Amino acid sequence: MANPRTSVPDEAFGLLLAGNQRFVSGVPEHPNQDAERRAALAPVQHPFAVLFGCSDSRLAAEIIFDRGLGDLFVVRTAGHVLGPEVLGSIEYGVSMLECRLVVVLGHDSCGAVAAARSALVDGLPRSAGYVRDVVERVTPSVLAARAAGIDHPDEIVDEHIRQTVDLLLDRSRVLADEVAEGRAAVVGLSYRLADGSARLVSARGLEAAEALQATEGLAAARAPFDAGAV
Repeated sequence: MANPRTSVPDEAFGLLLAGNQRFVSGVPEHPNQDAERRAALAPVQHPFAVLFGCSDSRLAAEIIFDRGLGDLFVVRTAGHVLGPEVLGSIEYGVSMLECRLVVVLGHDSCGAVAAARSALVDGLPRSAGYVRDVVERVTPSVLAARAAGIDHPDEIVDEHIRQTVDLLLDRSRVLADEVAEGRAAVVGLSYRLADGSARLVSARGLEAAEALQATEGLAAARAPFDAGAV
């Protein structure tokens, strides 16, 4: 398969959308995973998207989106929580590697979100260690969901994804400027573990995804992607 490097965010979004459809349908192509691709990438990389997702072992980006070596610049933390090292990594992908799309990828049954919900009721054990830091960074999203009257666990996860997209753009001037000037976009996707679909819950700077949200509203955010939507 040819190098999928793109110059506009919508093209990158389309590549991920198509790959996820193949994965869901059980007909992956496994592109860019051969010896020739490996050798070609040895001196340089040109990924077409930054994928910032949860560290959950079931959330392997290259599998979910049916991509290969050098396609995605992947950054992962438990609960996709943001810190300086994450922001720096994402900015590197956008400013140095010239990725035009940043994806925040969350998922249902997220342990970090569940822990934050429980901590609001029962607190955290003294033995929590640095897990406490992860939980504390997820808690504002849980509180925002509660304030909005959201109580279903999966919808709280979706709210955490939206909050992460907003926080990312609020904290990274580099990324915010790229989006404002039309050179990059940020989307939030919610992955469903059972069926493998990645659903749109937030879009900033991406014409196709924003149009989808505008025409279908919350129904679009909660329905599996349709291959003809972009």
